[in-house]
Amino acid sequence: MWKENILENLETREVEFELVEEFLLELKKKLGGGDEESVKVTELRKLEQRERTMEEFVQKSQRAARGSRYEGRALVEEFKKRMNGAIRGKIIDIERPPTSMDQWYEHATNLDRY
Repeated sequence: MWKENILENLETREVEFELVEEFLLELKKKLGGGDEESVKVTELRKLEQRERTMEEFVQKSQRAARGSRYEGRALVEEFKKRMNGAIRGKIIDIERPPTSMDQWYEHATNLDRY
């Protein structure tokens, strides 16, 4: 049943997966292939900004982080690794670099607008 629904949704473009990993994560969730925390950690580690705006990337990062048990410095480091290098470099080069996850989100989003 799920297979038919997802195929129909893909054909009508009601749902799209940018990466195979996203499809596989959704499949695991539907079939119960792994606990929620493991799925969220995998989702967080596979996330890349690529052509997404920083606002989109921040939203996806926040969604993936929820339930992953990542927090503090570990969460900041995962976010930094996954964002585009140009913005990361600008943030690192400022006089007072952010220290919290919220500060990283705010700085990155503001820099992406210019």
